[in-house]
Amino acid sequence: MNRPKSNRALLTVAVIGLLLTTGIYAQPLGASVIDELIAEALRSNPEIQAAKREREAAEQRIKPAGALEDPMLEAGVINLPVPSGSFRREDMTMKMLGLSQKLPYPGKRGLREDVAAKEAELVGYGYGETVNRVRREVKIAYFDLAFVAESTRLVTQNKLVLEQFLKIAESRYTVGLGTQADVLKAQTQLSKMVDELIRLDRERPSVEAELARALGRRSTVIALDAAQVPELRAVALDFGTLRDAAVKNRPQLLGLQTAIERAGKALELARKDYYPDFEARLAYGQRDPTLMGDRRDDMVSFTLAINLPVWRDTKRGPRVAEAVAIREQALEMYRAQENELTSKLRQQMAMAEQSAKSHRLYASTILPQARLTVEAALSAYRVSRADFLTLMDSQMTVFGYETSLAQAAVNFQKALAEIDLLTGKSSD
Repeated sequence: MNRPKSNRALLTVAVIGLLLTTGIYAQPLGASVIDELIAEALRSNPEIQAAKREREAAEQRIKPAGALEDPMLEAGVINLPVPSGSFRREDMTMKMLGLSQKLPYPGKRGLREDVAAKEAELVGYGYGETVNRVRREVKIAYFDLAFVAESTRLVTQNKLVLEQFLKIAESRYTVGLGTQADVLKAQTQLSKMVDELIRLDRERPSVEAELARALGRRSTVIALDAAQVPELRAVALDFGTLRDAAVKNRPQLLGLQTAIERAGKALELARKDYYPDFEARLAYGQRDPTLMGDRRDDMVSFTLAINLPVWRDTKRGPRVAEAVAIREQALEMYRAQENELTSKLRQQMAMAEQSAKSHRLYASTILPQARLTVEAALSAYRVSRADFLTLMDSQMTVFGYETSLAQAAVNFQKALAEIDLLTGKSSD
């Protein structure tokens, strides 16, 4: 028995309405949610906190590196006769109190402090790189979560459309206008959507766990539906400008520059080791009166000692060669990192530009055309001018394009997050 035309018209309008409301940016939470998550990571991420403590420890090593060694205080007895053990029998017997201080060759203390300062600066850049890396990890995990959320929404929406198609197919099959194959085809596609929802539900915990790790949480409480991909924004991507920004701001590169400078200071210090260090010693000797009661004068001694840097070939020469090798290593590491950064920057720029173009193409041309195709196929199927397979293929094509649109948006945001890391950008 045929359904009333008014009911069929309402059903058609409802299905078309579901198709036309498909989109990726319903109410984008945008950068505000990401900023809040990044702020939480800066407070709670253990890697950031560990790097921060390492920086604080390195800063505390600067002053001690240039400080003098502790003076030595000594006390004892000098020239005490063994048989008698008397302090009054021999003129040279005395009770001694001495103070000594080691004095490095001029310039060594300053170089040691400079080396420690460069090490602290290097650790500071490591902290900055850790912060930026965690920022990137938070963004990537958030965008992955947003893609799972958007995919779930799209699959659920497509499932509703297919359920409407199944009702239409069953209705036409009941009145002899359709085939059982149409009903089975719709049921098969519905089963695929249910399986896809199961897969997404299985994938969600691992994505949430990655975001929780980046945030420093023991467990995540972020709602899946709260994650949405921010709208694409116009971004000027000029390779020269981005590369200059990376050289100027990337903590990793700045750290390697500091490593080169530190190696230079260490080389200067190694060469200073060819010069002797000093040790000044002041001693006071107290003498008791003679056996006859005659008073003896106390004595004061002062000595200055130096070490003799004679082991040049076996001790100091290798240390200088080691310092030279470390400096050359730092130079080569900087060049290698520059080349790697250039390569990655070009790759991420290409990814961002390609994703933006794909997103614009899907949003402005491909999806509108595909949705019109579904609308036309549905209208034709209702009057037996198109088969059900055409209608189903058209709808699944729209679903595929919608997923590709979401994937392009996510890939664009991920590429920007990578570019921010590469260029040392610490905030949006």
